[in-house]
Amino acid sequence: MAKPKPDTWDNQFAPWDNPNEKPLIRFKDVTKRFGDFVAIDSLSQDIYEKEFFALLGPSGCGKTTMMRMLAGFENVSSGSIELAGQDIANVPPNKRAVNMMFQSYALFPHLSVYENIAFGLRRDKFPKDKLDARVAEMLKLTRLEKFGRRKPHQISGGQRQRVALARSLAKGPKLLLLDEPLGALDKKLRQETQFELMDIQETTGTTFVIVTHDQEEAMTVASRVAVMDEGRIIQVATPGGIYEAPNSVYVADFIGDVNIIKGTAKPAGPDQYFVDWGVNQAPILATSDRPFTDGQECHLAIRPEKISITKAKPDEAENAVQGKVLDIAYLGNLSTYHVELPGGQIIKAQTANTRRLSRRDITWEDPVWIRWNATAGVLLER
Repeated sequence: MAKPKPDTWDNQFAPWDNPNEKPLIRFKDVTKRFGDFVAIDSLSQDIYEKEFFALLGPSGCGKTTMMRMLAGFENVSSGSIELAGQDIANVPPNKRAVNMMFQSYALFPHLSVYENIAFGLRRDKFPKDKLDARVAEMLKLTRLEKFGRRKPHQISGGQRQRVALARSLAKGPKLLLLDEPLGALDKKLRQETQFELMDIQETTGTTFVIVTHDQEEAMTVASRVAVMDEGRIIQVATPGGIYEAPNSVYVADFIGDVNIIKGTAKPAGPDQYFVDWGVNQAPILATSDRPFTDGQECHLAIRPEKISITKAKPDEAENAVQGKVLDIAYLGNLSTYHVELPGGQIIKAQTANTRRLSRRDITWEDPVWIRWNATAGVLLER
């Protein structure tokens, strides 16, 4: 997985850090049961106006159930959901200031692009003298001005996705829910469309909540990401916060590529610990603002791009380990080296391919040294 974009949200847009800011959406101790199965388990979470909020997790983690409760397609078993300060439990889906864009797009095949966008406006008896201007505005927003007369089967998958988005935004909802909106697109088009979604969200100022199982998609588009598992939110943070400072092994392992080294901690100074981790291996030095007691079990999570790999022994001996190249994943711009250590553990080290392939000096079965700084990893309890 590619590394996330620079975490610019922290400085430019962070209403969740402002105690005076009131959330647009508030989940309060929400539980949802289907018979004996608990899909959402005592979940509380605030989402703010103009956020692009991502619900990320594996199939069955509860993210789609959260979205369907927001849309009004599922009832809450206990707890409450507020939208703009109003409990929406008894508000039917068509009366909520919420719209939902489905993965299938659900376009009317017999209607033109223009009429698909106008459909919801006509049903809501939108003033006829303003309807044409509103549809034209949506066509321009989604760069579909030339396709208004075409039917859905006459345009590409990416364009159909934009028609569905334009139709969802036409009524000016406070909140737009997107259920795996880019799942039907090929990878390159999906990446391009992610940036289009961000631009449209920023232009309209609409709050977007997206459900996805694609980590790269969530990290690209979202102001904050909620990582879910078994009906609970495990961590909520900006993309940079999730990637660089995961709060658990589950989050570290779910987001991107990571090495997890299990060991026991021993204090080594202020916010510093030695990690005993392998037979006949020198302890690893790691920093952590989380306190660990002497002998406490811990897990060190290190991203592959933070580990250097060389044939020669590094000048600095701190966290330097010798091993053998077991495998190489060549990804064009990057190469990931799978290095087997004397105890049998595999550590992945990643390098940027700044030289042509023929000029690289590390190959399969080579003895190599890997090394990382004490600040490179995150020390986790569980």
